[in-house]
Amino acid sequence: MMGGDREAILQITSLRKSFGGVRAVDGVDLVLGCGELCCIIGPNGAGKSTLFQLLSGQILPTTGKIVFDGKDVTFAHPFERARSGIAVKVQSLGIFQDLTVDHNLRIPLMRRLSPREMPKAIDDLLRQVGLQGLNSVNARELSHGQKQWLALGMALAMRPKLLLLDEPTAGMSSEETRLTTEIIRASNAQGSAVVVIEHDMAFVRELRAPVIVLHLGRIFFRGTFSEVEENEEVRHLYLGTRNRFKSSDLPTR
Repeated sequence: MMGGDREAILQITSLRKSFGGVRAVDGVDLVLGCGELCCIIGPNGAGKSTLFQLLSGQILPTTGKIVFDGKDVTFAHPFERARSGIAVKVQSLGIFQDLTVDHNLRIPLMRRLSPREMPKAIDDLLRQVGLQGLNSVNARELSHGQKQWLALGMALAMRPKLLLLDEPTAGMSSEETRLTTEIIRASNAQGSAVVVIEHDMAFVRELRAPVIVLHLGRIFFRGTFSEVEENEEVRHLYLGTRNRFKSSDLPTR
């Protein structure tokens, strides 16, 4: 169990999701404290994507409970979760390709700011996600990494209490991945709890966050990244071997 001495922002209890009799998520229990950061990893078919969709409200559980900020959101719609303080960034980006960077950021900011407050907030977000000076650029013209940062900026515009990230470095170069790590850690330092679903183990190592390993829909192991590297059963799970391995041996995309 995570959370430690911090007040819990997210509590998951006995969460299950079945598809045609097959349990994709099978009795997950998790507590995440306010302002905590954690990474969820696991081999293909482990249940990572299903768990993410349950947390974001894209699908509903078969049984179990999800409590966010003291409220039961188990069956809440995605927009209700967003209003309560959960922001989501998925692999499919979710940006408006035919609008400028400025206009993309205005859309989520309109929910909480007046027009007078908007320019400074946009400039602050652009600096935070490394897109300063690109206000008037059409989103379609951005590089892949810049589009990912814009999507992340749109999520951060909500000032979320909980940020859910699904493979935020997918398709990025090593330098873009490094910068994304800095963005996520800075956002976490400002108070947002963060849950990251990832395959890139070099990225997970750099985040220096507690790690949860899923297998067959269940939590298989919890610990630091170093403990994940050293754990014999995790090595066997990923590689089918009990030989010692390093993080570079763990699968990336």
